Amino acid sequence: MYTKARRWTKAKKQPTKKAVAAPAPKVKQIKGDKNGKTRTILPKAPKYYPAEDTPKPLNRHKTLKPTKLRASIVPGTVLIVLAGRYRGKRVVFLKQLASGLLLVTGPYKLNGVPLRRVNQSYVIATSTKVDVSKVDVKKFDDNYFKKPKAAAAKKGEDAFFQSEEKKKEIKPERKTDQKAVDASIIAAVKKDKVLRAYLHARFTLTKGQFPHEMKF
Repeated sequence: MYTKARRWTKAKKQPTKKAVAAPAPKVKQIKGDKNGKTRTILPKAPKYYPAEDTPKPLNRHKTLKPTKLRASIVPGTVLIVLAGRYRGKRVVFLKQLASGLLLVTGPYKLNGVPLRRVNQSYVIATSTKVDVSKVDVKKFDDNYFKKPKAAAAKKGEDAFFQSEEKKKEIKPERKTDQKAVDASIIAAVKKDKVLRAYLHARFTLTKGQFPHEMKF
């Protein structure tokens, strides 16, 4: 329930409050010889108390390790995407990024899949491989795929009716990089006529076919 209520994220975002020192007891002068002359007055306890304790982050004792790549996935392996916008498409694996995600491409000219990141949990590795030794992938990292922060939308009735969805424009640099990567891969694919058709076709299952019984 603590996780479902998202109390952890709320506690993490809240700024840390400085500890306030408890008020010191006051010493009051009392008149009269029989009253002890002075009296110590302790500060009053608060009338209300919080219904729940303030959540605190738990201590993390484990160390984060880099994601281990499956032995069946090596540079040039043809993968079948199982989820997302390009599910059922066959893509070529290029390298693993620092975040653990896989850098893949269609190539875009063959099946419409651009350079993108994919989680290895949502792919099937096949025995088919493409020569990617001439592809330069040094410049591609997780920062390359970060989206720019959008400007805050103006609030108000006029802004609501005037707001229109703007089409996303692809930077010319991304197009140039895509063409450079695809050129090397397509040159290797053209050597095999069957491989070109294999990458272009979408992966599907018919009645009576089960993935766990198939060899890719």
